[in-house]
Amino acid sequence: MAQRAVWLISHEPGTPLCGTVRFSRRYPTVEKRAKVFNGASYVPVPEDVPLLKALLFELRLSDDDKDFVESRDSCSRINKTSVYGLPVGGEELWPVVAFLKNGMIYACVPLVEQTLSPRPPLISISGISQGFELLFGMQDFLYSSQKNDAELNTKLSQLPDLLLQTCPFGTLLDTNLQNSLDNTNFASVTQPQKQPAWKAGTYKGKPQVSISVTEKVKSMQYDKRDVADMWQVIGAVTCKCDLEGIMPNVTISLSLPTNGSPLQDILVHPCVTSLDSAILTSNSIDAMADSAFSGPYKFPFTPPLESFNLCYYTSQVPVPPILGFYQMQEEEVQLRITVNLKLHESVKNNFEFCEAHIPFYNRGPITHVEYKVSFGQLEVFREKSLLIWTIGQKFPKSMEIILSGTVTFEAKNHEKQPFDQICIGGTAYVKLHFKILDYTLTGCYADQHSVQVFASGKPKISTHRKLISSDYYIWNSKAPAPIAYRSLLL
Repeated sequence: MAQRAVWLISHEPGTPLCGTVRFSRRYPTVEKRAKVFNGASYVPVPEDVPLLKALLFELRLSDDDKDFVESRDSCSRINKTSVYGLPVGGEELWPVVAFLKNGMIYACVPLVEQTLSPRPPLISISGISQGFELLFGMQDFLYSSQKNDAELNTKLSQLPDLLLQTCPFGTLLDTNLQNSLDNTNFASVTQPQKQPAWKAGTYKGKPQVSISVTEKVKSMQYDKRDVADMWQVIGAVTCKCDLEGIMPNVTISLSLPTNGSPLQDILVHPCVTSLDSAILTSNSIDAMADSAFSGPYKFPFTPPLESFNLCYYTSQVPVPPILGFYQMQEEEVQLRITVNLKLHESVKNNFEFCEAHIPFYNRGPITHVEYKVSFGQLEVFREKSLLIWTIGQKFPKSMEIILSGTVTFEAKNHEKQPFDQICIGGTAYVKLHFKILDYTLTGCYADQHSVQVFASGKPKISTHRKLISSDYYIWNSKAPAPIAYRSLLL
């Protein structure tokens, strides 16, 4: 996962070249690796001017580029990926990641660690996603709080030093360039001890490592025989490593209990130095693939100075944490509603909060509510046409609760009533909001005793985990509802 070269090019229509290279950085060590990996299919990175001309031609940004060109404009060359092949010296340089934003062209050439003939699929080239991260990070740095050309020129002049720290030897370590510039809590590079040229400073203070595992569970429930309910877990592991030393190394292991759900679709931060191939091949795309790797999931890395997301993952757990049904029917001038919620027996019954929001769109303010709840409290927001069922911190021993009642509305006021283009007629939902601390639905956890730290001093290690609801819907089973045919995505 490395970049061979990076460019920033200002698009200047009307000038002789229609553009100017404002910044470029090449990585000779990565270029040597590309020559070895690509073999006979290797194409060297050109000088700035030939690259500029080829890139403007491919992006159709040249002033004299008005005619149809078969090799570029035919239907077989429709590009939807911002990854291009540039004709250079009778050969084609591929892949080149490039896009135009705010009059600036951001471009880079990722390293492909295999032959380019035949071309490998883009999804198999990890340097492409890293290239996008780098370019987006540079874009955010250049145009955050940037007011005029003078400020832009100042930031462009700061890029060489910043990339020494955030992208040493073409390997991306941190996409937050502004944070690296603003960081004043670390020692200066002018230290008596020798340290890498790409690292601007080291931490000074009490050593500590904090690890947080956060899982978000999404769900679409319908209570219908012909429609399958859908749910999915999306997890993130966040780390903050305050460690002294030039190049501290840390290894974190994520573990699952015996009955835990395997982690899939794992994406890791660029600072991870090595990874078991079984971790990367565990995916949720091919339902027939035997890719259920159950850990342990080990991540060795050299941490950046600030808090970062070590990895993301998904998981398909056997059951949703809360299963329910919602029935809403119109009876003359009022609605009759029934909501049933049941907490699965395997889920920790200790919430930080748990609420069920029941909105009524396109009906006007609520004038009267008669209800009965088996547990918790109901709050009525009349003008918002909303009921909030506060369940609290625990479900009862039966693990099942019921809300039933009738809701009456005043005459519709089309100017003020809550409006939704989906929730028309009987199409309606209950949305659950909850959080459980010290718990994950997959069972995933980071054992603080298994954390390995190779740095001076004995650090304090703390671990946390939590489960949060996200887009957790229960649709009215008495009316049509939006259908999710595939697994819910990020």
